Amino acid sequence: MTMTATPHDAAKFLRARLGERRPKLAIVLGSGLGPLADRVEDAVSIPYGEIPGFHVSSVAGHAGRLVAGRLAGVEVACLQGRVHLYEGVDPAAIKQPIRTLKALGIERLVLTNAAGSFHMSSDEGSLVLLSDHIAWAGLNPLVGPNDDEWGGRFFPMTDAYDPAMRETLKANAAKLGIALPEGVYAWYLGPNFETPAEIRALRGLGADLVGMSTVPEVLVARHCGLRLVAISAITNIAAGMRKGQHLSHDHTQKIAKLCGERLEKLLTASLAGLLTA
Repeated sequence: MTMTATPHDAAKFLRARLGERRPKLAIVLGSGLGPLADRVEDAVSIPYGEIPGFHVSSVAGHAGRLVAGRLAGVEVACLQGRVHLYEGVDPAAIKQPIRTLKALGIERLVLTNAAGSFHMSSDEGSLVLLSDHIAWAGLNPLVGPNDDEWGGRFFPMTDAYDPAMRETLKANAAKLGIALPEGVYAWYLGPNFETPAEIRALRGLGADLVGMSTVPEVLVARHCGLRLVAISAITNIAAGMRKGQHLSHDHTQKIAKLCGERLEKLLTASLAGLLTA
């Protein structure tokens, strides 16, 4: 499919494929976290390559399909994998999926990712709830002529990570006995992992964790008025902070999968509440 297709083209295509399903909540599943989509019941699965304007990720661990159905009794649409700007894609590849979700009728968004932690207390296998971000990569998918249909040129990012939705997740995490600290996420372009000096700089700026995704989607989502939360699966302690640690994408996928069960428990307990928060 070409990138000339509009989000409305994609939404029209999806409505025809989804039948009577009308999800109001969507989940974006990051590296190694895709198996949650396999838990969706009465599911319709559509490869990104069939959806107008969608780009297929070249990264291992990103299946590249939209899965819609019921999860914990809630109608959801799961994006099983995402594209990253380090793949060399046009920024429109980031805008198209998020705006398609908006055109489809999605109101709430849950973003997930794999990230490196700056704190030994949030070690491999733990979850962190994003409270804010630093766009360290210096890029923005909204650069260029503004499309007023989706939002105004200038928009606020205060409380971009919805406070009420965060409280819902924290309350359910406490009930389940799942540690869920909050943290500031730094977006690093990649595809290389960060240097120890860069990690020291990011820590000095107030970041708690670092990853190569999510922030572009947050910018597009907030521009078009979607409410959202984001959860990081911690796959490693950041570069230079643990002696002998070897960072690799294989390790990222392995540890993210170990986080999957904890993430699944938290989200299935929270989906209904996230819709009403």
